[in-house]
Amino acid sequence: MAWDRNQMAARAARELADGTYVNLGIGIPTLVANYIPEGVSVTLQSENGLLGIGPFPTEDQIDPDLINAGKQTVTALPHSAFFDSAQSFAMIRGGKIAMAILGAMEVAENGDLANWMIPGKLVKGMGGAMDLVAGVKRVVIVMDHTSKAGDSKVLKRCTLPLTGKNVVDRIITNLGVLDVVDGGLKLIELAEGVSHSEIRSATEATIVN
Repeated sequence: MAWDRNQMAARAARELADGTYVNLGIGIPTLVANYIPEGVSVTLQSENGLLGIGPFPTEDQIDPDLINAGKQTVTALPHSAFFDSAQSFAMIRGGKIAMAILGAMEVAENGDLANWMIPGKLVKGMGGAMDLVAGVKRVVIVMDHTSKAGDSKVLKRCTLPLTGKNVVDRIITNLGVLDVVDGGLKLIELAEGVSHSEIRSATEATIVN
């Protein structure tokens, strides 16, 4: 067994600290908004110009003009603020955002991150990930542990163009939770039904414990 996308998002939501400003990347990270723990108040930021993102809308709440950076419809909250991209990136580059929860194509054992392009494939743009990993205080990655072909995405060294070097703090995959530490990755938690041997065999990177 392993965590599904929603269980990964729910686990990532446990990383949220009360009273902080957090950016959610596209893909699985956007689901984190649905799993904010009770009693935890966080303000979610979208780099296209929204501070204070609510949960995904129900059918009768959909507003096509209200979208996140991944072009998904979202909801606003009573305290939400809207602004242009220049202000949004000033927040990010100015260190005002405490944490970014992002997706990834590859993560290396030293914290290198590749999540913006695959050479030879169409790329709409690099988005805000490069600014986020340089400007926020903590970077948490949420992704599948292996590719559809079964190859590890948690590597000794990234093979794809980097988004940032030595920027990742924690990796949450469908198999478990790993922290970037000196010498490799430290296993923090296993997904329900996943064994130590299973996660080790699926990980090219060095696991130090």
